[in-house]
Amino acid sequence: MIGEILPAGVSSAEAFADPRDAVLFPEEAAIMVRTVDKRRREFTSARHCARRALAGLGVPPVPILRGEQGAPQWPPGIVGSITHCAGYRAAAVARACDLLTIGLDAEPNDELPAGVLEAVSIRGERARLADLAPVAPGICCDRLLFSAKESVYKAWFPLTGRWLGFEEADITIDPARGTFDARLLVPGPVVGSSPLTGFVGRWLVRNGLVLTAIAVPARAAA
Repeated sequence: MIGEILPAGVSSAEAFADPRDAVLFPEEAAIMVRTVDKRRREFTSARHCARRALAGLGVPPVPILRGEQGAPQWPPGIVGSITHCAGYRAAAVARACDLLTIGLDAEPNDELPAGVLEAVSIRGERARLADLAPVAPGICCDRLLFSAKESVYKAWFPLTGRWLGFEEADITIDPARGTFDARLLVPGPVVGSSPLTGFVGRWLVRNGLVLTAIAVPARAAA
């Protein structure tokens, strides 16, 4: 499913259950020594997807360790993103000459717990969600907004190495096109000769899941 909202040139892989042949490199296993079994299985399956995605680019299996803020450390010349939630794991990668950054997120298509929407959104976003709900039946729009925010952060961090708060991006969801626009409310990184002011992403709701993805072309730096 994730491949449907990613552009050409991106290699992706996904799993709806933990693959039996999923294993970790010793360096990765060392990261998981003190984690609970559920978290270890999620990590293992997600890394398995990441290596399958890398294989699609002709990159041999390598350890994918954690960098700053837990971001995956990809091989040189590769950009990518990993996501997982209950019943789903996915990864997408591309060559840095083709894409500047990728951000993925997967969530269950369930309403956010009470109080969470107010913590992760700004007033304008909540107003737009109220208008969106009647034209998007069967979609938990608050969860879709949250997922889009997560994809924005995952696309932002590799470019900046800085935290981005939920309140620092203003997201507008287009239900007809299956896209969303994220306007940065803080100064963005300079890409090429211009500051980055936002992201455009795509979304999909299917099989009880909300998926969002951002992929910024390298030509944006021109």
